[in-house]
Amino acid sequence: MDNNKKILMVAFHYPPVKGSSGIQRTLKFSNYLREHGWEPLILTVSPGVHESVSDDQMGEIPSGMVVERAFAFNTARDLSFKGRYLGWMAQPDRWVTWWPAGVWTGMQMIRRHQPAAIFSTCPITTAHMIGHTLARLSGLPWIADCRDSITEPGYPSDPQTWRSNRRLEQKMVRRASKVVFTTEGTREMYAERYPEQSAAKWAVIENGYDEENFRDAERDFVPRPLGHTGQLTLIHSGILYPQERDPRPFFSALRRMRDAGQVGADSLRIVLRATGSDGAYREMLSEYGISDLIELAPPIAYRDALREMLCADGLLLFQAAMCNHQVPAKLYEYFRAGRPIFSLTDPQGNTAQALRRGGADDIVNIADEHDIEAGLTRFLSQLRSGQAQGVQPEVASANSRRARTAELAALLEGLGRGA
Repeated sequence: MDNNKKILMVAFHYPPVKGSSGIQRTLKFSNYLREHGWEPLILTVSPGVHESVSDDQMGEIPSGMVVERAFAFNTARDLSFKGRYLGWMAQPDRWVTWWPAGVWTGMQMIRRHQPAAIFSTCPITTAHMIGHTLARLSGLPWIADCRDSITEPGYPSDPQTWRSNRRLEQKMVRRASKVVFTTEGTREMYAERYPEQSAAKWAVIENGYDEENFRDAERDFVPRPLGHTGQLTLIHSGILYPQERDPRPFFSALRRMRDAGQVGADSLRIVLRATGSDGAYREMLSEYGISDLIELAPPIAYRDALREMLCADGLLLFQAAMCNHQVPAKLYEYFRAGRPIFSLTDPQGNTAQALRRGGADDIVNIADEHDIEAGLTRFLSQLRSGQAQGVQPEVASANSRRARTAELAALLEGLGRGA
């Protein structure tokens, strides 16, 4: 393949990391860019830095693809003393030690393979630190892919982290040839924040689902109920951030419903799969007295997680108002799974807008336990009567990872034309 059709992709989330939906975006880009004549070169982090790893998606890395893994520490785990560490040691995030090794490894890859462009994706924000430095040292065009906004008013909540992230964001905007977002709302926010930048600086490539992964999950598979007779099972699959997806009003609503005799362990089972904060939630469930209703389940292989979605009576989605410019990546997998979706979010945010466009309008205010109680009561009643419906296949198909990769390939071709 022509050398100037190579792209260096900097991504923290790449196999064998387990338990993050962020892995799918870069993994599928690296799979499907070859269909458009582009050869990805992957720069990621050493596997030992991850809390959880699995080989279940290693086989999806295309044969012969260059994958380099640079060393890093997790500050909170590896550099703390009795669980404490200095704040500057985790700015802009706990994996900032990836930066020096990532830059060194990245420059070696650039000299050896002569890519035409650099692509970095975050979170984790250190990936953009690496992308920025590599672009500055090499002079190559740089695409900064922001799966989430780097800063918003009050986000991140820690002032030191907010200042660190805002400084990096400003550097990113000045240096990057293109800044890509996953929602139109985030693009509009950044365009307003940096009015001196041309509209051509910004682009939107939404997240999506991978049809091949779902076909693999459905192969030789007969969906079966997850609970016993008469018991509905609701699934939340993936990270449940304590602030950005705060489940406490949901827990409170469940307690009210249980106390009123509306639900019980014999009629409702809720599985929170791979939350990333099981310890904190276990204490909350005990405090709210609903441990018998909610199971904190460990991470499982991605194929098995898709099968669990396909079998669920309903799928739960959480997204707080502080993330109104973001849409959880799992939303698109939920669309493809075709199961009814119960969404806890800000009704005015981008997540709610995307749900309504897909026809998934069982939406309640994530911060209002009374609204959650009323909405969940309706949702469970519709499930029992067979009236609840999932997103239609033709709607889901417009959100495939292959289609999103075609958009990235067009953007790369535009860089070569100076567009």
